[in-house]
Amino acid sequence: MHSNLIAVIFALASALTIAWGTVVRHRIAGEARVDGTLSGSPLINAISRPLWWAGTSTALIGYGLQVVALGFGTLLVVQPVLVLSLMFTLPLAARVDGRKLRSFDIIWSLVLTAAVTTLVLVGRPAAGDPHPPLDRWIWALLAGALILGTIAFLANYLQGPPRALALGVVTGAIFGYVAVLSKAFVDIAVHQGILILATSWETYALIAGATLGTAVQQYSFNAGELRHSLPAMTVSEPIAAFTLGYLVLREQFEVHDVLGWAAMGLALLGMCVSTFMLTSRRI
Repeated sequence: MHSNLIAVIFALASALTIAWGTVVRHRIAGEARVDGTLSGSPLINAISRPLWWAGTSTALIGYGLQVVALGFGTLLVVQPVLVLSLMFTLPLAARVDGRKLRSFDIIWSLVLTAAVTTLVLVGRPAAGDPHPPLDRWIWALLAGALILGTIAFLANYLQGPPRALALGVVTGAIFGYVAVLSKAFVDIAVHQGILILATSWETYALIAGATLGTAVQQYSFNAGELRHSLPAMTVSEPIAAFTLGYLVLREQFEVHDVLGWAAMGLALLGMCVSTFMLTSRRI
């Protein structure tokens, strides 16, 4: 429990840092749409701006804090806490845009916080297999490539909010894979030594996944307002990470009765509903 507490602290720091990076990078996309510079590749347009690099650097710091959190706790502890980045994004975005935070946002932020707290405290996630066999990884990666590749391909035929939503789903799921690979990365460093990381396929898959996720995320930002892509990103990431954590890493929630599972189900539902409610209006 002590290790999980440390993991929660670092995950909260990560969520706050990620929120700031998200606001900065989406603001760049919004400015590009307003001033008419959004032509050609959205990614090229973004990286040509110094502020984008500042936002991305902030996101990298947040990711580093996430890795530290995963070193202390399970994936099933860290991922729900990272959902709170949405709660931090709202006041930051409001301040940047010169708006006041609404009571509506505060209420649903409290619901989100309660849902995440329930998942962590009632679920009491237990550690899984630090060395999952390669066959578990292969089918998971192939399935992800097929499903997410199909959604990304279909998004090319969409415009506006539907395109932002579809790319948001892809972005969140990719970062769900990145979270699982990050946990595997940390486990290799802890159990086999840092030197092994240089020859581990997980290291290179992690780098490729993080790079791809960042690129797709910028495309989703450019496709529409943050309220169109952020809900999908925020919800699909923990769902993908939970699924992979169960099936690949074999992590488990230590819940053994119907009442406990009912509370977990309500918490997961509350997390999803509050996320969509918080982004149902203009951010």
